[in-house]
Amino acid sequence: MSDMDYLDGNAAAGLLSEVFAVDVTVARGKCAHCGNVSVIAQAHLWPDDHGMVLRCRICSDVIAMATERDGKLCLDLRGLDWLELEV
Repeated sequence: MSDMDYLDGNAAAGLLSEVFAVDVTVARGKCAHCGNVSVIAQAHLWPDDHGMVLRCRICSDVIAMATERDGKLCLDLRGLDWLELEV
């Protein structure tokens, strides 16, 4: 994977706004693999026609995936130990 193939995590705002009532890109999360804590906007995003993959900017491990199919959005956040949202 090349560093030129991804967008930053801010590009995930549109898709994630369909699920969350707050701006998730400013939420802080902890990578379950390396322990890095940063805002989602700093993650590396690989979009495709079906959804997206967010990777930790430090270790490149997958922290979140989202897939759209049949009018449903499926989120996989198992790469995050936690996600902290402003309310």
